Amino acid sequence: MSAASLSRVPVTIITGFLGAGKTTLLRHILHKAQGHRIAVVVNEFGSLGIDGEILRGCGIEGCRDDDIVELTNGCLCCTVADDFLPTMEALLDRADPPEHVVIETSGLALPKPLLKAFGWPTVRNRMTVDGVITVVDAPAIATGRFADDPDAVAQQRAADPSLDHDNPLAEVFEDQLNAADLIVLNKTDLLSAEELAQVEAEVRRLSPRPIKIIRATEGKVDPAVLLGLGAAAEADLDARPSHHDAEDGEHEHDDFESFVVPVPEQASVEAFLTQLQDVASTFDVLRMKGFASVQGKPMRLAVQGVGTRFRHEFDQPLPAGADRSGRIVVIGQKGLNEAGIRAALSHGAA
Repeated sequence: MSAASLSRVPVTIITGFLGAGKTTLLRHILHKAQGHRIAVVVNEFGSLGIDGEILRGCGIEGCRDDDIVELTNGCLCCTVADDFLPTMEALLDRADPPEHVVIETSGLALPKPLLKAFGWPTVRNRMTVDGVITVVDAPAIATGRFADDPDAVAQQRAADPSLDHDNPLAEVFEDQLNAADLIVLNKTDLLSAEELAQVEAEVRRLSPRPIKIIRATEGKVDPAVLLGLGAAAEADLDARPSHHDAEDGEHEHDDFESFVVPVPEQASVEAFLTQLQDVASTFDVLRMKGFASVQGKPMRLAVQGVGTRFRHEFDQPLPAGADRSGRIVVIGQKGLNEAGIRAALSHGAA
């Protein structure tokens, strides 16, 4: 057996909170793959695999559908034995195994349990974690989405020390920062220079150790910077603290929920985006993403929203005679008014 066949396949884990731009970054990596065999594992929170559909429809030369594996049965950090390990083994056992594997985690995933999985006997001698890339939504940091008000928390604790002040958004975000070998500060074009400097300072403050931070717009980062870090992250777990270390890998997403809403054909792009923004604002939705059709348009409309910020594109043709209804995934903290959201989206935007 040759030395090459004994070498371990490098794996890059792309993590980051809902809407940070992980899929956009991944598409850029695939565009610049230059013939390298890269397999992609996409994990989503919820039953509808929007990100997998986006990647399959990317039209990138050399990006085969069977190189994109989608797991929608639950967060990878919770389903390691049932879903993740068999998927990795199947990729390794192919006649033409990948030269590199890129895993895009759910936006609510904790990276550390996934890192621990690479110590399992079936994969530890065959794969290594080349690096953990954490994608950060810079405007979300600027607006304080993941921050508590320290003064308010201190006052509440003084009034009642028994109160639980856990912030599930902040905990997931900080765990993703803690696991990073490289942090990509994304969507930097949406901030001023002063705001961006403040955001970068806040990310450095939250990181447990000095980590390289690079700035990006639309996830455009040279793959040579992202791949080949050689971090062997699975052997460096102690340097990557987690809020959930004491839970022994057990982690539930009880703080969050998601559901899929069917939407009719829309009269216009602008009216639909306004409708989505209104719903996000009214019902305090964290994330919406999905597809719709627009009257008179032969292409499918893909939409991605973080809070009330939405981006859209016509991404692929709709076959003649295809169903013109669409689907939107809605994600938020527990207690969303599902009935109200469904009612608000059930009719086309006026």
